Amino acid sequence: MGKSKDNFVRLATIAAAHGIKGDVKLVVFTADPLGLSSYGKLFDENGRSFKIDHIRKTGNAVIAHFSGIDDRSHAEALNGIALYVDRQQLPDDLEEDEFYQTDLIGLRVRDENNGHVIGKVNAVFDFGGGDILELKIEGEGLKLIPFSKAAVPEIDIGEGFISIDRVAAGLVDDDLDSGHEEEQ
Repeated sequence: MGKSKDNFVRLATIAAAHGIKGDVKLVVFTADPLGLSSYGKLFDENGRSFKIDHIRKTGNAVIAHFSGIDDRSHAEALNGIALYVDRQQLPDDLEEDEFYQTDLIGLRVRDENNGHVIGKVNAVFDFGGGDILELKIEGEGLKLIPFSKAAVPEIDIGEGFISIDRVAAGLVDDDLDSGHEEEQ
C-alpha cells in the first residue's frame, strides 16, 4: 500500500459480484455504509486504487460500482479484497464514546481494580452481536471480552490504555473470586 500499512484503516471487503455489469456486494465497516464513496479512492493491500462510481443499498446488502469494472468476470476477480483508506482521510471529530477500531489495537490493558497493566488489545471483532475485543493477557494468553461500558469502563487513546473490569469482562468467576477472599 505504498506507505506503512499502519496508516491504513479497513473500511470494507468485496464479498461477491452482483449482476452482470460489474457491480459488487460489499461488507462495510463504517457507521454509514453509503458514506463509503465520500472517502475518495479506496486501496487494496497492494496499493491498487478503487473509485466508487455509485453505491446503493438493496435490503441488507451494499452494492457498489467501481470505475473500470464493467462486467461480471472483472467483478468476480475482486472477491475477498479488503478496501482501505489512509487514516488521515478519516475525521477526528468523533463523539465521546466513538472510536476507530484501528486506534484500539495495541493499547495497554489495565486492571481497573489495581491499575496494573495486564496485557494489550490484540484485535477487534464484530460477529454481529456487538464488538468483541481480543486481549493478549500476560500469563493467560488470548481472551475475548465484550466491548461494553461495563467490561471496559475507561478508554484513553491519548494515554494509550483501556481499563477493564475483569468480572464484567468474564475473565473472573465472581463466585470463586468472592469465596477465595473469605478463605484468606
